[in-house]
Amino acid sequence: MFITLEGIEGSGKTTQMENMVAFLENRGHSCAVTREPGGTPIGRKIRSILLDPESKGMDPLTELMLYMADRAQHIKTVVLPAMKDGKIILCDRYFDATLVYQGMARGLDVDLINNLHNMVLDGLKPDITFLLDLPPEVGLSRAWKQINSGDRTGSETRFENEKLAFHEKVRAGYLELSRLEPDRYNVVDAVQSAELVQRSIESVLSSFIK
Repeated sequence: MFITLEGIEGSGKTTQMENMVAFLENRGHSCAVTREPGGTPIGRKIRSILLDPESKGMDPLTELMLYMADRAQHIKTVVLPAMKDGKIILCDRYFDATLVYQGMARGLDVDLINNLHNMVLDGLKPDITFLLDLPPEVGLSRAWKQINSGDRTGSETRFENEKLAFHEKVRAGYLELSRLEPDRYNVVDAVQSAELVQRSIESVLSSFIK
């Protein structure tokens, strides 16, 4: 089983990933936890470039290609081996993030992105995608609170530094994807408490793993 978590900055993906792992492992399931970008040693180097606020002048096409390079390495060396081992894969962001961030928000050709994904993904799509949805101003406020308190690193804030309009496009893009694939997407109201978000996710997981 392949499960992905998506959402804008400050949506609580890290917290819910930890909760999901505990929920599944307590029921006897072996999990592989990973993320994009940065799920491999090579990917961590790519991540440091992509999320560094000093990379603010990066061309959108350069950004896209770096994400694709990270994903190609990630699928071949992490995701496919974990699937072969029969593990439940939990991934913080996947190809949907590229469609909304680089396509719908940056304005790159979505057909171009889909064509690249056809080459890189080889048809590998998640069984379930949880979208932690909330207004960008709420998510950004949470994210900067964590950064300023030291709970999150300040060296990965390139996207947090984007204008609010950018994040609004990202959110709208995610919601559009959820409308196009309602059987895969589960939209969770991330404004509510972490405990209520956790319950919503676990309810879906309970039905799915049966």
